[in-house]
Amino acid sequence: MNENRVKWIFRLSLVLLSFLTIFIFLKLAPIWLPILSIVKTFLAPFIISVFITYLLHPIIEKISHRGMPRSLAILLIYLLFFGGIGFGIYKGIPVILAQLKDLAESFPEFSKTYRVWLKEIEAGSSQLPAFIHGQLDEILYSVENYVDYLLSRTIEFLKGLLNSIFIIAIIPFIVFYMLKDYDQMIKALWYITPRSLRKSGQLFFRDVDESLGNYIRGQLIVCLLVGTTASVAFWISGMKYPLLFGSIVGVTNIIPYFGPIIGAIPAAIIAATISIKMLIIVVVVVFGLQFIEGNLLSPLIVGKSLRLHPIVIIAALLLGGEIGGVVGLITAVPIVAILKVFFVHAKQHFTVTRKEH
Repeated sequence: MNENRVKWIFRLSLVLLSFLTIFIFLKLAPIWLPILSIVKTFLAPFIISVFITYLLHPIIEKISHRGMPRSLAILLIYLLFFGGIGFGIYKGIPVILAQLKDLAESFPEFSKTYRVWLKEIEAGSSQLPAFIHGQLDEILYSVENYVDYLLSRTIEFLKGLLNSIFIIAIIPFIVFYMLKDYDQMIKALWYITPRSLRKSGQLFFRDVDESLGNYIRGQLIVCLLVGTTASVAFWISGMKYPLLFGSIVGVTNIIPYFGPIIGAIPAAIIAATISIKMLIIVVVVVFGLQFIEGNLLSPLIVGKSLRLHPIVIIAALLLGGEIGGVVGLITAVPIVAILKVFFVHAKQHFTVTRKEH
C-alpha cells in the first residue's frame, strides 16, 4: 500500500513539475522567441531540402538500379523536379495572382447577385425570423472581406518569398549534394547513433518510410493530377478563374474525406452567380474527379500504406483543423501515422526490456 502511495506521489509530482516547466518556459518567451526565429530561418532550407531529398531518392534508386549511372540519374531527376517547379511558378503564379485580383475586384458584383436572391427569399419567406436574413447578409459580407484578405495575404506571402530569395536559391544546391552523398550521410547518422539504439532506430525509420513515404509521394502525384485535370475541365467548360479554382481543388485534395468538400465550395459559390448550368458543371467536375481519385488514382498510386482506421483519420483531421487550421488538416494524418509507428516500437522495446530484466 505504501509503495503504491509513493508511486502515485511520484507521478503527481512529475506531472506538476512538467506543468511548472512549461509555465516557466512560456514566461521566458520574450527571451527565446528571437533566438527561435533565427534558428528557424537557418534550419528552414535544410528541413525543406531533407524533405525533397526524401521524396526524390527512391526514384533515383529505381532508375540507377535499371542501369543508368547514379550521377546521371540524380542530374535527370534533379533537373526535371526543379525545372518543373520553376516553370510552374514562372507560368502559373502570375496567372493565379491575376485571377485572384480579378476575383477580388468582381466579388462585389457576385455579392449583389446573392443579395438579390436573399431579398427574393425574404419576400417569399416573410415568416422566417429577421435575424436569419441578417445572418445570411453578414455571411456574404464576411466572404467578401475574406477574398480581399486572401489576396493581400497572398501578395504578402509572395513578397516574403522575394525577400527570402537567397534562402530559397540555396535549396537546390543543398538537395543536389544530399542526393549525391545520400549513402555517406546515412552511414554518418548510423555511426553517431548509440549502439543500443541503432537496430531499433533502423527498424523504426524503415517502418515510418513504408507507412508514410509511399503515402506522401502518392498523394502529391494524385493532387497534381487532380488539380491539373480540374483546371483544364474548368477552362473547357468556360468557368471563370479556372487555374485558381483548379489549384484549390488540387491542394485541398491532400486532406482525406473533407478535401473534396472544401475544394468544391469556392468554385461552387462563384459558379452559382453565373448560371445553374455552370454550378452543375462545377459540382459534376469536382465530385467526378473525386470519384476517379478515390476508386482509381489513390488505390493505384497511393495504395493502403497508412493502415489507419477511417475513424482515427477523421479524429486526427478534426483535432488538426482545430489546432493548426488548414496546415493542421494537411499534416494531421502524417503525424498520426508517425505516432502510430512510434508507439508500436515503444511497446515492443519496453516488452523486450522487461523480459531481459
